[in-house]
Amino acid sequence: MIALFSPKVPATTTLMANGRAVTVTVRISARAKSYRLSLPNKGGPVLTLPRTGRWREAEAFLNRHAEWLATRLDAVPQAKIMGPNGSIPLRGVPHRLVATAGPRGRVTMGLDADTPTLCVPGGSAHFERRLLDWLKVQAKTDLEAAVNLHTGRLGVRHASITLRSQATRWGSCSSTGSLNFNWRLILAPPFVLDYVAAHEVAHLVEMNHAPAFWATVARTLPDFERGRAWLKTHGRELMSYGA
Repeated sequence: MIALFSPKVPATTTLMANGRAVTVTVRISARAKSYRLSLPNKGGPVLTLPRTGRWREAEAFLNRHAEWLATRLDAVPQAKIMGPNGSIPLRGVPHRLVATAGPRGRVTMGLDADTPTLCVPGGSAHFERRLLDWLKVQAKTDLEAAVNLHTGRLGVRHASITLRSQATRWGSCSSTGSLNFNWRLILAPPFVLDYVAAHEVAHLVEMNHAPAFWATVARTLPDFERGRAWLKTHGRELMSYGA
């Protein structure tokens, strides 16, 4: 059995990036062919080494990219707590979060001085859980409608739809036809959710990202580039909700 870390390769290391100490997770990957520094949406920076990598070389690589990391860290949105008096987008529209006194009941949508609101019952102790449960129901409803639309257009069938809370992915399609989606899509404008649904349904036809795949996406959603571009610009910010 091969150990993940030799005595000379630490599990974490500290890097000084623009005057601040940053903890970097160190990983060894059998698939990596070179040193790589990444910044996932959760868990902080990660330095990946190939199995044959040397710590001295990896550390030098990390130090050379300190400025790059500092710039990226400054651009990362802080995790957003979904609590009373806060705000979240719902289908792309900002909504103020309001705690109501009733111990039971459902989340309701309303208006307060022309400001859209989401009223969550049960007090602050269960606020985020109840809101998240409601958002997932909304996401499932919208995604089922979008998936049914695109499977009908492409003449395919899916096995199931599951909501997840991935840190870096918006959706996936298994070889058995199971579709997985990130619940945070309900926060984005509807055309973004529609794009991700079309993208994953197209994988039921083409399980790759070759030109034939993108042609399939365009066949069911000609304006797919609009949603794709929106996610590239705003996706990381959406991932900070409920993180």
